[in-house]
Amino acid sequence: MTTPMTTLTVSNVCSAFATATVGSKVTNTEAFVMAVAAAVAAHDPATDRVPGQHFIFLPRTATQHVSAGIGKRDGVPAHHYVTREHRGRVDCYLSREHAAQCDQVAVVVYTVTAYRADPEVNLDEVNGFDSTVSHVLVAVLAFAGPEGAPLSPHRFVSNLAGGNREASTYTADEIRTMAKDVIAYDAQWCVVAD
Repeated sequence: MTTPMTTLTVSNVCSAFATATVGSKVTNTEAFVMAVAAAVAAHDPATDRVPGQHFIFLPRTATQHVSAGIGKRDGVPAHHYVTREHRGRVDCYLSREHAAQCDQVAVVVYTVTAYRADPEVNLDEVNGFDSTVSHVLVAVLAFAGPEGAPLSPHRFVSNLAGGNREASTYTADEIRTMAKDVIAYDAQWCVVAD
């Protein structure tokens, strides 16, 4: 996972490359990693809200290398939903076969320095990185719908409670607007799982 100036590794919380996963899933690893590496190399870090925490939309062509992480909620629980453990919680998810068509894909990539400073990161993981690693792929976000997806209600509250440094920069008005978007999106869409 390298470009001339960027060496990527995948965070231990990013499960998008697993055979069976919850949420967004990479279906063509080689092509997807090439797209990520190129996007990171081209990213302007001056646009980061928190230094070293990059949120990068990939070119639309990258959507063909992922399965969307969400699908439309429906009223058929016995046929369409599965329970899975994800990050220490058991929850109900829409089965992967009902994933929506991916409209856009973004990645969350941190510099190693920013990753080390994240409040939820295990420093043993960071200390185990090869010395050439410059960036960590934290999340793959394969969206459906024209505007993309806000955070899940759980992740939104977790970030506000100190789980992410960027959330500490939000104003009260931004939090209220984001909360409305999170609830509206969650009412229509459900995370998918294998």
